[in-house]
Amino acid sequence: MGNLKLKELSKIGYTDNQARALVVQTMSKYYKHESTTVLLQLLKDIRLQPEQYLQDAILGKIARTFITEEKTCSFRSYELLQETGAIHTFGAKYIEASARQQMEVAMSLPISLQGAMMPDAHAGYGLPIGGVLATQNAVVPYAVGVDIGCRMALSIVDAEASYLKRFAYQLKQALKTYTHFGTDGHLEFAQEHEILDDPRFQATALLRKLHGKAVLQLGSSGSGNHFVEFGVITLQPDNAMGLPAGDYTALLSHSGSRGLGANIAMEYTRIAMDQCKLPASARSLAWLDLDAEAGQEYWMGMELAGDYAKACHERIHHNLLQALGLKPLAQVSHHHNFAWNEVLADGTPAVVHRKGATPAHKGTLGIIPGSMTTAAYLVEGLGNERALQSASHGAGRAMSRKRAKENMTVSELKKMLARADVSLIGGSVEENPRAYKDIEEIIAAQSELVTVQGRFMPKIVRMCKD
Repeated sequence: MGNLKLKELSKIGYTDNQARALVVQTMSKYYKHESTTVLLQLLKDIRLQPEQYLQDAILGKIARTFITEEKTCSFRSYELLQETGAIHTFGAKYIEASARQQMEVAMSLPISLQGAMMPDAHAGYGLPIGGVLATQNAVVPYAVGVDIGCRMALSIVDAEASYLKRFAYQLKQALKTYTHFGTDGHLEFAQEHEILDDPRFQATALLRKLHGKAVLQLGSSGSGNHFVEFGVITLQPDNAMGLPAGDYTALLSHSGSRGLGANIAMEYTRIAMDQCKLPASARSLAWLDLDAEAGQEYWMGMELAGDYAKACHERIHHNLLQALGLKPLAQVSHHHNFAWNEVLADGTPAVVHRKGATPAHKGTLGIIPGSMTTAAYLVEGLGNERALQSASHGAGRAMSRKRAKENMTVSELKKMLARADVSLIGGSVEENPRAYKDIEEIIAAQSELVTVQGRFMPKIVRMCKD
C-alpha cells in the first residue's frame, strides 16, 4: 500500500476517526499494491460522490461516512428473547451448570443466531470459556474475551526425541534467556517484526497510545496458563503434516496479545455497555453494531491484536530455534478469543465468536493442550456445523485458581512433575494438573469435531511464576 499519512487524509476531507480507521483498514487489506497517488484520487472521488460507491462491497462503508443521516440517541435498551435458538453441546457431562446458564443468557440476545459449547467449557465473564456464539452483524467484546487473539503455536523441528535429554541444559537456558513471562516487563533484547509498522497503529488515539507497549512486549508471554515448552510429538501415520510417522522434538507455546489486546477489550467493552443497555443478567454481553463507528474501530483493533499475538509467537519460536540451531520441519498456529465473519450452514452471514474455542473447519489444523504434565493434541477439523466448526481450546479448568491453590502444595506439585518426568521453570500451584479436566476424556468427547494427527508430551515447561 502507498504510504498514506493522516495529514494527507485530512487534506482531502477525511477528518474524523471513523473515516480514517476505515480507510487505513480497507486500503491496507484490499489496495496494498496501489500507489499513494492512486489511493488519494480514489478517496477524493469517494468523498465527492459517496452515493456512487454505496453499493460497493469494499468501499461502501467508507462512502457511508459522507452521507448525512439522522442522528440516533447515544444508547438503546434491549429486552432478552423469550424463545432462543438451540445450543449444541459436546461433552455435556464435563460442563458445569453455571457455564450452561451463561450460554443460555448469551443465546437470549436479540442478535444471537446459533450457539455451541465445547467439552472444556467453564464459567467465565460474559460468554463461558469454551462457548461459541454466532451473531448478526454485531460483535460482543466479552464474547471474544480480554486476551484478544490468544493462540497456540507448534513447531516440529529437525531433531529426534532423544535430543531433549541430551540437550536438556541448553534447552532450559534458552527458555530462561529467550522468553519472558508476566503482566509487566519485556525481553532484554530488542525485537523486530513488520507488525510494529502496521498503519492500523496510527488509526485511533487508543492504538497510537498502545504502540509503545506493543513494541516493548513483542515476543513475550502473559501469566496464568500461558506457557512455552519443549516436548516430544508422536505423529500418526498419514498425518496431515505430510511427515513420516514417529517421534519428533517440538516446541509448543500458548499466549496472547499482551497489554494491547487487554486495553482494546476493556475500552470497547465500556463503550458497548454505554451504548447497549441490557438486563442485569446479560449486561456484560453488550454488543457493538458493525455498521457503527465503535464497532468498526473495535473490529480493526481486534484484528490488529490477533496479528500482534501471532507476531509474538513468531518471535518466540524464531528466537528459541535460532539460539539452539534448530529448524522447523512444520508449523501450526491458530487463534482463539476472536471473532470471524463466516457463513452458517443455511447460508446466513454471521459473526462467529470463539471464546476459548479452536477453529475446526474441515481440514484446518489446531492444537488442544492439556496441562503441564499431560498431553496436547494436534488435530484436524471436521467442519461440524452444529459445533459452528469449532473444537475445544484445551482441557478446561476443573477448579478455580483459588481452589487449585488451596488443594495443592508446592511439594505435591514437585512430586507430580517428577513422576511425569517434566522440568518446570516458574509456574505455580494454581496451574497444577489437577486444576484441569482430563484431556483424554475431553479429546474423546470431540470425535465428531476433530481427528487426532499427533500427540505431544511436554518435557521442559516455562510458565509465569505467580
